Amino acid sequence: MLYQDMTKLENREALEELRNSLKVSQKEDGKRLISLCAGSGCGAYGTAKVHEALMAELAEHDMQDEVEVKLSGCHGFCEKGPILVIHPEGIFYPQVKPEHIPEIVEETLKNGELVKSLVFKDPATKKKISHEHDVPFYKLQQRIIFGNNGLIDPTSIEDYISVDGYSALEKALFDMAPKEIIDQIKKSGLRGRGGGGFSTGIKWATCARHDGDRYVICNADEGDPGAYMDRSLLEGNPHSVLEGMIIGAIAVGSHEGYVYVRHEYPLAVKNFSLALENARKRGLLGKNILGSGFDYDVHISRGGGAFVCGESTALMASLEGNPGRPRAKYIHTVEKGFRENPSLLNNVETWANVPVIINKGADWFASIGTEKSKGTKIFSLVGKVVNTGLVEVPMGTSLRTIIYDIGGGIPKKKKFKAVQTGGPSGGCIPEKYLDLGVDFDELTKVGSMMGSGGMIVMDQDTCMVDVARYFLDFLKEESCGQCNPCREGIKHMLEILTDICAGNGKEGDIELLEEIGDMVAKASLCGLGTSAPNPVLTTIHNFRDEYEAHIRDKKCAAGVCKPLFYYEIDEEKCTGCTLCAKKCPEIAITGEKKKVHHLNQDKCIKCGICYDGCKFDAVVIK
Repeated sequence: MLYQDMTKLENREALEELRNSLKVSQKEDGKRLISLCAGSGCGAYGTAKVHEALMAELAEHDMQDEVEVKLSGCHGFCEKGPILVIHPEGIFYPQVKPEHIPEIVEETLKNGELVKSLVFKDPATKKKISHEHDVPFYKLQQRIIFGNNGLIDPTSIEDYISVDGYSALEKALFDMAPKEIIDQIKKSGLRGRGGGGFSTGIKWATCARHDGDRYVICNADEGDPGAYMDRSLLEGNPHSVLEGMIIGAIAVGSHEGYVYVRHEYPLAVKNFSLALENARKRGLLGKNILGSGFDYDVHISRGGGAFVCGESTALMASLEGNPGRPRAKYIHTVEKGFRENPSLLNNVETWANVPVIINKGADWFASIGTEKSKGTKIFSLVGKVVNTGLVEVPMGTSLRTIIYDIGGGIPKKKKFKAVQTGGPSGGCIPEKYLDLGVDFDELTKVGSMMGSGGMIVMDQDTCMVDVARYFLDFLKEESCGQCNPCREGIKHMLEILTDICAGNGKEGDIELLEEIGDMVAKASLCGLGTSAPNPVLTTIHNFRDEYEAHIRDKKCAAGVCKPLFYYEIDEEKCTGCTLCAKKCPEIAITGEKKKVHHLNQDKCIKCGICYDGCKFDAVVIK
């Protein structure tokens, strides 16, 4: 719904008139809507070519006036991109290719029939599911923040207005005092979605109390490996984040703000920049917003990819043009932050919750979730799980529900081993805690944390010692190096883990890791250091036997640490299918068809191709 007319809205009545006219227009034009995911994930799978084919096919059938095509943001089910959904029915076609388009147009759009070969097939039940709301991945979610991503064009401010966008801003400007806004946020129980889980309302109230040129800032420096929740919100629904920021500015009395976003997020930067431009043209940002007399504007600052700049004080130092290094927290940023002024910093998802709370009420929001963790949370579900993507569920939803009911379980019928929550500084949670309700407090009890919402699933072929080594290696590189405990402690822990994975571990290494980890957690300056030992300490606590096997037996049962294992062919299981021999890059496997094969250890490079490819489990790890 792209409009050339960008007439400035001078008052709330003009905004309401535009919204009503957009809704009436949608009803009267009677067009069917095709939502084609154009988020970064689906874009990588080829959305642009699918869109080109779709527009050409519609033109060939002279259907441009009957069908509206929207390039939407991420739909969440990234495993199945590009995703095409036909409304109002909600017909769901995953993994669409340009060659599928003629059949979709002919059968579904013209004749009203499903293309059965293209509808979603549930990997668990093998049942074909034709409608989006029936797909198990979506069915158990509650998408109050992410839901509009698949319904609107993120480059169109009118699309956002038509789904009641900026109605919360209107209410905050004309019907609520700043204190009332803060009270609603407090009452809702909203906690920061960036990792700390601090009360958003208390943070706002504290900032409002301090004198100075207050700044309202959005942290979009999402740096966790495998996490892309904030990216997808900025790409797919940038106005929801902007509206939340403006409401926050009204609440604390700010007139200037910043979005600190990763440079590696070009589409998010592009769509948010356009959102700012169009909001200014429409009178929803800048001077005298909607004729209310309130001024507020937002600037974009691109981060250089430093993980530590996700920390509040490091982020603000970077915004000022200084090296992104944290400072001690004895003075909080709500008192003295950016340019030594009171600064209100929340992450993308937190800001996107604000308009929902103002529109639907604090009581409604507080009715979702658990006693101390309210609302929903978006998780990036990745790793050894059938359905990867973005999942929005009420706080308190169990890990089992997320991984098995929504995520579809572990591929290839392999056994679940652990899930890491909270990013590289999070903890690894074993199978016995699968029924744990996911919220801020419950995750902390088992040595992990919510973080920004990363969730990496691991199966039986994962070596937990190597996992700890991998994340320590990431954190060593991302440490700013300012304080000794973090800089030297992480480095020394990584050296010990590297030795253990190489077969050079020795008695006492486990106890030494625990001792150093405890010191790093207690003595580091910022959150990166204090949480860095988590992956090591939780894997030692939950998988100590793997550490002991690496050190005492010089064995890696998962077959990951190459010096500690070798492959062998089980003669009783080998059928002589020859597949392993054909795939071996070093010609290390020999044998005749339908006869037992043999593996030459001198030639084997332990690449794992034979192990992964054997259909009879005849290749085993020793």
